[in-house]
Amino acid sequence: MSYHVRHPRDLRQSVCGLPAADVGKWETEDRPRIDYTCEDCYSLLPEAQRPDDANHPPGDATLIDTLRRIVADRQYAKIDGVLVDVWSASVTVLIWDRLADDKRQRLLTLPSHELILRCIAVYTRLTRAGGGQ
Repeated sequence: MSYHVRHPRDLRQSVCGLPAADVGKWETEDRPRIDYTCEDCYSLLPEAQRPDDANHPPGDATLIDTLRRIVADRQYAKIDGVLVDVWSASVTVLIWDRLADDKRQRLLTLPSHELILRCIAVYTRLTRAGGGQ
């Protein structure tokens, strides 16, 4: 059994994304021990501690501009404590551009990571079914 590192900004999960309720043992030292710590927690810890590149409260439409910048720069960014990769940003922008305005407003009420996850879910459903294009 490996130990997990508690996320420095979201105490409800480990650095590797495992929910706190599912973690059997926590790594408690300031410097995690490489031989006992979850490999993902250990490797992602520096990224989890780095400051955010952007902060967008729910309802802030400039989130989409930040996602467009991630796609244009082809460089991931940290938004509201969550690392957003280029693929996730591009899928979110793709789905966003095809949504009706009322659906966009409903999505904007969500936190940024939830908005991105919802767009990815829509994209996955459309591509898995083979339709929607």
